[in-house]
Amino acid sequence: MPSLYSRIAGQNLDRLAFAIACCVLSACATPPRASPDEVKAQVFATERAFAKTMADRDLDAFASFVAPDAVFFSGPEPRRGRQAVVDGWKRFYEKPQAPFSWEPERVEVLDSGNLALSTGPVRDPDGKLIATFTSIWRLDAQGTWRIVFDKGNEVCDCGKKP
Repeated sequence: MPSLYSRIAGQNLDRLAFAIACCVLSACATPPRASPDEVKAQVFATERAFAKTMADRDLDAFASFVAPDAVFFSGPEPRRGRQAVVDGWKRFYEKPQAPFSWEPERVEVLDSGNLALSTGPVRDPDGKLIATFTSIWRLDAQGTWRIVFDKGNEVCDCGKKP
C-alpha cells in the first residue's frame, strides 16, 4: 500500500501536469495578434465593403455592418440601435441609383486593436465632394468589425468669401 507521502506527491504531480497541459492548450487556442498595419487594413476593407452596400443597393448587407447598439448622427436627432439606423437609411436604398457614395481616406486603430476610426469623403453621383464622414468601428467577440458610431459633416466652402 502506498504511503501517505507518495499519495500526496502523486496528486500534486497530477495537478501540476494538468495545469501545464491547460497552459499549453490555451496558448495554442489563442490566435496571434494582428499587427497595427494589418488591423488598419482590415478596417479599410470593412469600410469599403460597407460603402459597397450603397452601390449595390443592398440594405440587408448595410444592416449586417451595423452594431446592435450603434448610434448614427443623421437628421436632427441621433438614431439609436440597428433597427432605427436601418429605418433611417432605408430611403437612401430605395431608388435604382445611389444618392451618394463614400470611401475611407484615413483609418486609425487603438493599440488594443479592437476600436477604430475611419474618415473620408462623401460624393454625389457625379463625383462632387458633398460631405465627409467619421465612423467608429468595434471588433466584436466573433472577430467581426461593426460600426458603432457614424457622423457625416457638410464640407466647408471656407475658401469662398462673399
